[in-house]
Amino acid sequence: MDYGKSGNPKKGSNKPRHQEHNAKGSEQNPFGKKPSKAELLARMKAAALKGKDDAPR
Repeated sequence: MDYGKSGNPKKGSNKPRHQEHNAKGSEQNPFGKKPSKAELLARMKAAALKGKDDAPR
């Protein structure tokens, strides 16, 4: 007899096991907050330049 299959089925929980530090809707990452296009381009250019400087030659 399979005793693992006996008894009531366990009800699943739909909540996460832990809280993310930057979850949507939190104080750190509120809903509707979107960086400006200029800010995004500046970040991307800085990352590209940083990658160029660190590249092995």
